[in-house]
Amino acid sequence: MRVVIFGGSGLIGQGVLLQALDHPEVESVLSIGRRTLDASHPKLRQLEHDDFFDFAPLAEEFRGLDACFWCLGTASGGMSEKDYTRITYDFTMAAAKVLQSQSPGICFCFISGAGTDDTEKGRMMWARVKGKTENALRRCGFERLYLFRPAFIKSTRGDTTRGSVPRALFAGVYPLLRSLGAATTNTAIGDAMLAVAAHGSDREILDSKAITELSKARSS
Repeated sequence: MRVVIFGGSGLIGQGVLLQALDHPEVESVLSIGRRTLDASHPKLRQLEHDDFFDFAPLAEEFRGLDACFWCLGTASGGMSEKDYTRITYDFTMAAAKVLQSQSPGICFCFISGAGTDDTEKGRMMWARVKGKTENALRRCGFERLYLFRPAFIKSTRGDTTRGSVPRALFAGVYPLLRSLGAATTNTAIGDAMLAVAAHGSDREILDSKAITELSKARSS
């Protein structure tokens, strides 16, 4: 597989990137970002790109790709709806349209979130914007689109020190949350994305429980 990843520096993106680089079926990984990652691997190629509203200059780079792992995102706290939409919706759609035109058979995996509102009418701003983005991706015409809606996420690979105090508290309740299907890990998300890219899934929307199950299937 030839994979492109957006947001490889984030908590989720780091786990996804590292799992992809280790996967024997992955031939190459293209990372797109405003800055290069502090990472080096024979499979990894990095491109710096400043304008996330326009990916047309990268059209040639987007040809012949098998999967896109969209891990780019930000927390909504303290943000206006306009600014959150800019990052969550506008950036995603700008890339998705070029990817779909250049690699029509690409598998597109999008990190959404538990509680996403695809009616686009709910009270929670972030949930409406995520739902709007999911709906727009459905209209893009991807042959394979998977919407990942994890709840709580534990970092098990990459930079696990971010927010160390809250993460230490979270670690204590993680086993319970996972047993309830309300938590997963960044590496499980990576494994699940690789599983659906390689073998597909009969589910378009994947919650924490489904993500964990897919990751186990891939590692078995």
